[in-house]
Amino acid sequence: MSTINEHVRYSQDHEWVRIEGKKAYVGISDHAQAELGEIVYVELPPVGERYEQGEEISTVESVKAASAIINPIAGVVSEVNEQLDGSPELINEDCYTAHLYVLSDFDQGQYDGLLDPQAYATFLATL
Repeated sequence: MSTINEHVRYSQDHEWVRIEGKKAYVGISDHAQAELGEIVYVELPPVGERYEQGEEISTVESVKAASAIINPIAGVVSEVNEQLDGSPELINEDCYTAHLYVLSDFDQGQYDGLLDPQAYATFLATL
């Protein structure tokens, strides 16, 4: 059973978003990291670039597979989690504190349209 964080919203592509003020932190869900297995590399997006909702923004590689990260809400990449450059396994240790990147100038309406924790749990049950 995957851990579902009650303080984030989810995409059906298994990314999560947490809003803190004017920043939207984005990472991958516990379900996603468990499916990938041991994460060995994270390609982080360039800071300053704008990405639309549904656009491929980065890649996470594990010993089993590489997986595209699909941007869950439109916004400008204002920061990346540089700790993941040398320690991608932090995602496996706690995927909800090891965000991938931060968006500014994000679309609040798209965030509101993401799955809340209960809806995400229901979605996972259908997989």
